[in-house]
Amino acid sequence: MIKAVKGTRDLLPPATAVWNRVEEEARRLFRAYNYHEIRTPILEETQLFARGVGEETDIVTKEMYTFEDRDGTSLTLRPEATASVMRAYVEHSLYQQPGVAKLYYVGPMFRRERPQKGRYRQFYQIGAEAIGSESPLADAEVIEMVVELFGRVGLQGFELMLNSVGCAQCRPAFVERLREALRKVAPALCPDCQRRAETNPLRVFDCKVPADQPKIEALPSILDHLCAECAAHFSAVRRHLGERQIRFELRPRLVRGLDYYMRTTFEVVHGALGAQNSVLGGGRYDGLAEALGSKIKAPGIGFSIGEDRLVMTLEETRAEPAPALELFIAALGEGAQREAGLLARDLRRRGVTVEVAPEGKLKRSLELANKLGARRTLILGDEEMAAGRYALKDMASGEQQSLTRDELMERLATD
Repeated sequence: MIKAVKGTRDLLPPATAVWNRVEEEARRLFRAYNYHEIRTPILEETQLFARGVGEETDIVTKEMYTFEDRDGTSLTLRPEATASVMRAYVEHSLYQQPGVAKLYYVGPMFRRERPQKGRYRQFYQIGAEAIGSESPLADAEVIEMVVELFGRVGLQGFELMLNSVGCAQCRPAFVERLREALRKVAPALCPDCQRRAETNPLRVFDCKVPADQPKIEALPSILDHLCAECAAHFSAVRRHLGERQIRFELRPRLVRGLDYYMRTTFEVVHGALGAQNSVLGGGRYDGLAEALGSKIKAPGIGFSIGEDRLVMTLEETRAEPAPALELFIAALGEGAQREAGLLARDLRRRGVTVEVAPEGKLKRSLELANKLGARRTLILGDEEMAAGRYALKDMASGEQQSLTRDELMERLATD
């Protein structure tokens, strides 16, 4: 028997109802903030991620699904979406449109990671990007949107962590100081950190090996090495968040795992996920367009939510009711079954969830209605059709009413 590929999974009902609710809430929120959906290809040229995400990142060196197309082009299944959104922004000259380009996406990403709790090789992200502004107000609004979304879907007990990773002017000097400090402790760190210590020292802060943490905590802090402009920008971001009563924790080691981040970076974590507890990551990427070869300056800030992890957290921290079946129709006889089909069509057009019994035996139909959790059952037979009145039964109370077709339509469509 053929099974799903390792690291992938089927999303099945009733769990998919939670996914749909999260995505619907996200779309409503994005509309309120004037964001518009963008859908980029799942396949991109490999260089997009090598140059945008960073050639020395774990994503590029270890995790991407890359293959050669028939014409020799190296293609990659997208491991993240920000680089793709920026590529589309530049390619289609979205910078010529008025105001800030506010874009959001929902879809699958692919990384060959070791499967574990909340982490899959095909995973899903909900993300948003605001491109065209360097203002700290943009940073605060994006973070506000994140907090608002989690409130709307019912996520409680999460923590927002905040940092600044500087810019092209101040970060290089910090990186050199960090590299010097690492030379003293690198031999005692894990193999990945030993490699990163020279190739990309900031990635050392991404280390999750418990034994390495005391040494990493003792390394220099980037917040002590910000230039005047970055310090002022970060101060303004914190002030705007305070004015909006958004609580956060400063984390000087928070650098995120992608090279394109600069200045503001943030992350949301939740204890229900264990060691791999990140639900969302984001930050500012003012130099990403230039890294991709664009002559257009396109400052931006955005985030991506690990939808798999968010849904898992919601399932573990709150009971998600299964979607209700509002009406089950038990039709007895051929004439009743034809009428049931027409009635079900009309009710569905009004937004009522309806299921019609597959056969005309009343006892079996009522048993099936109970198993499906129907709120009400409509009993439709020759007598009901002759009288022009339908028997509507409340499955919880057992109460039964006799209604005309018009009364039934009105009752179910407004209840």
